[in-house]
Amino acid sequence: MIRGRRIAPWKENMSQFQAPPPPVIRRQKDAKGRLFIDYKQVDELRRAMTQNGKLLSRKRLEMSAGDQSMLGQAVKRARFMALLPFTNAAN
Repeated sequence: MIRGRRIAPWKENMSQFQAPPPPVIRRQKDAKGRLFIDYKQVDELRRAMTQNGKLLSRKRLEMSAGDQSMLGQAVKRARFMALLPFTNAAN
């Protein structure tokens, strides 16, 4: 009860419907010490995409703008090398 009001029964147990934790995308360092996301980590890249092949939002992945840009570049490279499909071919 909140200040004498009764909470609807369907709102009391809303904590059980929490989103799963975001996928962990490992970042590596190149020879010059810069961070990058490797396009050959196909399983990790797939976890950051929807079933239709779109990237999940920064908010859902908990990434900064720079990390999201690196992720997008890695997905583009993996698609070009035919490691990831461009679209979902389930039709």
